[in-house]
Amino acid sequence: MAGQTDPHISLFSPQEVEFMAEDELVEIVPNMNMEQLNFISGDFGRFIPQIPTKVPLWLAVALKRRGKCTFRPPGWMSVDNLTQILEAERESQSTFQALPFSYVEIARLLFDHARDDIPDMYMVRSLVEDIRDVRLHKLETNLGSFQDL
Repeated sequence: MAGQTDPHISLFSPQEVEFMAEDELVEIVPNMNMEQLNFISGDFGRFIPQIPTKVPLWLAVALKRRGKCTFRPPGWMSVDNLTQILEAERESQSTFQALPFSYVEIARLLFDHARDDIPDMYMVRSLVEDIRDVRLHKLETNLGSFQDL
């Protein structure tokens, strides 16, 4: 069984996880006037230039693509915060630090669509990848201890 992946480990495909991540609320700063938008998932806006507002990530990406807003990266995406999380992840082999469930997908979507709005983007990307790697190592290590039972 070594090297094989158990199909029951992942409940969702990467595409499904990304789809769910797109519902995460993010803060944008519009550069246009627009009335409230009404969707099945909720009402968002009124959009007033330079007044921050929260919208789902999918809507923020759509507005950004059209040049209608800039992103305000989530607080957890700061270099200082991610550095602290990485250090704490390395210290504890049994717990994960608080991050959104889809932090990797959220970060990737922001890297792809809002790179100019993320301070120290390359450092943030590196820290997110390092946190992911530490967590994967923890999972592999702890899964091995379960197999020994």
